Amino acid sequence: MSEQCDQKCADCSADCSERKACPDFQGANSKVRKVVGVVSGKGGVGKSLVTALLASALSKKGLKTAVLDADITGPSIPRLFGLHNMVLSNGKFIQPACTQGGIRAISMNLCLPDEQDPVVWRGPLIAGVVKQFWEEVDWGEVDCMFVDMPPGTGDVPLTVFQTLPVKGIVVVTTPQELAGMIVAKAVRMAELMHIPVLGLVENMAYYQCPDCGAQHEIFGKSRLQETAASFGISTTARIPIDPRLAALCDQGKIEDFDAGEWLGAVTDVVCGL
Repeated sequence: MSEQCDQKCADCSADCSERKACPDFQGANSKVRKVVGVVSGKGGVGKSLVTALLASALSKKGLKTAVLDADITGPSIPRLFGLHNMVLSNGKFIQPACTQGGIRAISMNLCLPDEQDPVVWRGPLIAGVVKQFWEEVDWGEVDCMFVDMPPGTGDVPLTVFQTLPVKGIVVVTTPQELAGMIVAKAVRMAELMHIPVLGLVENMAYYQCPDCGAQHEIFGKSRLQETAASFGISTTARIPIDPRLAALCDQGKIEDFDAGEWLGAVTDVVCGL
């Protein structure tokens, strides 16, 4: 794909793989088979990273995958996938953006003239936009949609749980002592909404020295297994601090990274829904 690509496949004569991956916009014909939320009780734990890695993993397995970025005021999904152009609309329905690997995506940053513009809105309006992303985007046929949630248990998570047919959630945390409380908030909200927890992912779990191979727990000793056991969560995963992954995220090339070694168990659970 050229650096000058505007993602307007219908007006482009280039015969590239990305063109084949992104179908022309035909109007609303959405059929999303399963929806999985990626949540946490606080910000900064890496929900967007986990969302993007899971979506990439399923896409590489041949599933039609999508990402709905529900973090309206702090969207990260476009940057991770290298998406910068505004999405298109036929006046009634919106065409989602399409990543290099064929993942369909919608985000507030793809609806703004300038991706650095802030969204200074109150909760009900933000929740309304999330509902529009579900109802007014022409998703087409999707095997699995991941919803990147904002932190906490406020308007947007409530809207997602009440509006979208969420089959389960993946909870993201970090090793700090605060993590147990953060996981508790997310899990108990899911319980209130009768939504199962599919897995618990500990991000920034450790740093592995490239010279000696030793693992250093930068943010403290892991409490992943004891936390998972206390909430009856059987599937867990740990993502280390990896400079290669950080660099690809900054470059918008997260699809080039294979996190199967880390997230394989969670990916298998999602595929089995």
